Amino acid sequence: MLTELSASEQALVALLDWLSSENYRFITPTPMTHQRIWSRRQGEAAENLRDVFGWNLPFSPTLLPPHILLLLKEAGVLLTLKNQHRSHIRVSSIGERLFLHSAFPTDGENAVFFGPDTYRFVSFLHQQLRNHQENTPLRILDIGCGSGAGGLMAAQYCPQSLLTLSDINPIALRYSAINACHAKQAATFVLSDVMAETTGFFDLIIANPPYLHDDFARLYRHGGHNLGRALSVRIVTEAIEHLAVDGRLLLYTGVAIVDGSDGFFDEILPILEPADVNWHYEEIDPDVFGEELERSIYRRAERIAVVGLCVQKCRPYY
Repeated sequence: MLTELSASEQALVALLDWLSSENYRFITPTPMTHQRIWSRRQGEAAENLRDVFGWNLPFSPTLLPPHILLLLKEAGVLLTLKNQHRSHIRVSSIGERLFLHSAFPTDGENAVFFGPDTYRFVSFLHQQLRNHQENTPLRILDIGCGSGAGGLMAAQYCPQSLLTLSDINPIALRYSAINACHAKQAATFVLSDVMAETTGFFDLIIANPPYLHDDFARLYRHGGHNLGRALSVRIVTEAIEHLAVDGRLLLYTGVAIVDGSDGFFDEILPILEPADVNWHYEEIDPDVFGEELERSIYRRAERIAVVGLCVQKCRPYY
């Protein structure tokens, strides 16, 4: 059963449905690229749907149909600036799927982030799940689901699966519920700090946690101490205990490389070696968020790499 939505949430589902009918597509870039486009188009008004819901530019009240303006008002996401409006949400696409997330800039404490990491995460999932047998439904858990993109795409790759989306951020759960309803994907939603409020065992646990050190400890960005890797280590520790036999953990995260050393791998190896699991670890992208290296907290880091961890629970031997 799809989750029950409020009237304002149903208005946003209707918005996504309409954008889909209009063949709306938008690939969301990094915040730095988005800011460059804003600077380039400073003073300009939106000219099309991509400008309104992708680039988040101000727009004339006459640009959108009246019933869409009404939906935005009903949802409480229409900002009025003098004689112009601005959307308080953005919409991005993965293939033909649309996903609602926070407006630019994503600097609020509870912002719901969507960007290049989302696309890399989904690509990582697709690679790992490409040989899944369609007649084998899975119990799927997306830890720190954000917009729900990872879990919803995993459910698409594994039809008939039972999907649970969890996050510590209530706004993320709200947006993921809207995105799930638009995708007509049934899901269970759990407000949880990693596995704290989640029970049972899962055939597939996925996670794309924040992995940077954020001075303001914003939920969408802060990965905890040790240069942002503490949350990822915790996910590995807790998720393994909730894997069913043959169940898999697919973790996409990042690590600050210091003097050629991968501190995240060094921390999880003592967790993996004694556990009854098989695992594979790979570096997906050697250099992301290079601008972070200018901050004093990263003064010893030479790069920030994106990594993928695959863990599978072994069958017991009798």
